[in-house]
Amino acid sequence: MQHTSSDRFKTLLLLIALAGLVSGLVLHVTDRADAADIAWTAGVAPVLAALVVEILRSLWRGEVGLDIVAALSMSAALAFGETLAAAVVALMYSGGTFLESFAEGRARREMHDLLSRVPRTATRHSNGALEEVALGDIVPGDRLLIRQGDVVPVDGRIASKTAFLDTSALTGESLPVRLGEGDEAMSGSTNAAEAFEVVASRIARDSTYAGIVRLVEEAQRSKAPMARLADRWSLGFLAVTLAIAFAAWWFTGDPIRAVAVLVVATPCPLILAVPVALVAGLSRAAHFGVLIKGARPLEAMARTRTLILDKTGTLTDGRPRIVSIESADGMAGEDILRFAAALDQASKHPVAQAIVASARARGLDLPVPDAVVEIAGEGVAGAVEGHAVVVGGDGFVAGRVGIAAGVRPELAAGAVLVAVAVDGRMAGHLVMSDPLRTGVRDMLAGLRSEGIGRILLATGDRAEVAERVSEGLGLDGLRAGLTPDQKVLLVLSERKDGPVMMVGDGVNDAPALAAADVGVAMGARGAAASAEAADVVLLVDRIDRLGSGIEIARRARRIAVESVVVGLGLSILGMVAAAFGYLTPVQGALLQEVIDVAVILNALRALRITPRDYAAPVSGARTAQAEVSQGSQGSPS
Repeated sequence: MQHTSSDRFKTLLLLIALAGLVSGLVLHVTDRADAADIAWTAGVAPVLAALVVEILRSLWRGEVGLDIVAALSMSAALAFGETLAAAVVALMYSGGTFLESFAEGRARREMHDLLSRVPRTATRHSNGALEEVALGDIVPGDRLLIRQGDVVPVDGRIASKTAFLDTSALTGESLPVRLGEGDEAMSGSTNAAEAFEVVASRIARDSTYAGIVRLVEEAQRSKAPMARLADRWSLGFLAVTLAIAFAAWWFTGDPIRAVAVLVVATPCPLILAVPVALVAGLSRAAHFGVLIKGARPLEAMARTRTLILDKTGTLTDGRPRIVSIESADGMAGEDILRFAAALDQASKHPVAQAIVASARARGLDLPVPDAVVEIAGEGVAGAVEGHAVVVGGDGFVAGRVGIAAGVRPELAAGAVLVAVAVDGRMAGHLVMSDPLRTGVRDMLAGLRSEGIGRILLATGDRAEVAERVSEGLGLDGLRAGLTPDQKVLLVLSERKDGPVMMVGDGVNDAPALAAADVGVAMGARGAAASAEAADVVLLVDRIDRLGSGIEIARRARRIAVESVVVGLGLSILGMVAAAFGYLTPVQGALLQEVIDVAVILNALRALRITPRDYAAPVSGARTAQAEVSQGSQGSPS
């Protein structure tokens, strides 16, 4: 509502300035010069008054803007009888602010589309019937019916055999995605086929879509360092403008030269192009599933030179699968898995969740564990049906039960080893595979072409595992066995070579994400703590979107810089021409506004940025347009 009132006020000022200029011209051509001067002055006065109020507010906040030049030019023109020039400046200034508001509104349109799609109600199963309930009434465990064309209201798991979701509004995916029973459905997606059911896993305000809306609103309120730098530059530009205007008056004795110089500098493209280009970049990145929390992170992304990647859930898929079960004392493989999965029900670690899912997929009955103790990043101990069970890394399990670690099975690249002890004896190992994400190699090569000069892998996993996983990726460094505070130290030490970007998904990555110049969280399945600490959240579970985000950020910043440099250069040339008498005040005002319109239109080019495809779609989330038409978790990191 505040934005609507402001836009209406800008429109009113534009209409007053236009009416004053047109009526004055009509009076002037009918040889009523005195009346024309009055009409032009009447059109200028409201615009000048509103401008002075805005300047005083800025000064109260400690900000010095280029609006001072506009106020000086209108005041000087009125003082020296150049009322027509003052009227032109008033019209062009009010028109420029109106055009800037319109351009920013155009740039924010995709974000507003996100906000307008928020569902208000949902269809819930209740006592054998369906009822329409408000979003706030949905609780985890509710079974919801998602009809064709409905927006998924909350995060949940698919309870039907198959579902086809259009995620284009969130991730930029042009084709529907096929999901199976048990897969996660992201709120904000649209049902692209037949009705299906979802079991809610979060309440509405904690779901993905609600978080996106909040982050979008925060991003829209942010102010980029580049924009703040423009405010600081404005003082220098104001000094240059006044110096040229004073010199023109001093050396020629003609105050009209000074007026012409002032109107050429009104207003400066610096304060118009930067916000338009950066807001357009934010909007475009959101379209491709890269949610940047404001213009400051976008600018930092554009300047990043060093990239640090977490391993599990970031470089790798993060959803390990059991490859084999190795028994150490003759215990049956299914019994080892059953004990491990029963205990791991009490843990939220992705490896534990993968073990539980595997056991349930095999139809194993999992009893409720007792006396559970979890050591974050190491393992879990507890009791299962009266048996003492320990699950975790070899060293943790051996140390917990006071036995030798025993012989470790040979691991393939990307494998994860989970030891299981029962009643003080090493029962065996679960060998799990956590392969590289599809397209990682292509993405890293694309990032290097975008100017990322140094790429490192930072993981809490063992060095031999990290080396096997990263083999052939051409990384510039590998740091294994890192604790969360050591990851922070790595980020800080790499800053000597320029801005650092850290990408992760786990709780233990949150400190490093916060310490980096740009922290990027894998938001689709990552921990809430990492998404909260990060500056950028990848809304789709695809690491290649990182490349898209960096490319959009760099091109948006480049467009902003181009607009500023060209606009300032033309403004300075115009001021010099006015100082030498080649431009009258009216001509100078018209020239400057042509420059302003040009730089705003150039800044809007950021809305058409289309990044290249950095990698093939990640496996497991294949598109399914054809099928629609026929009707139809990781190691310590």
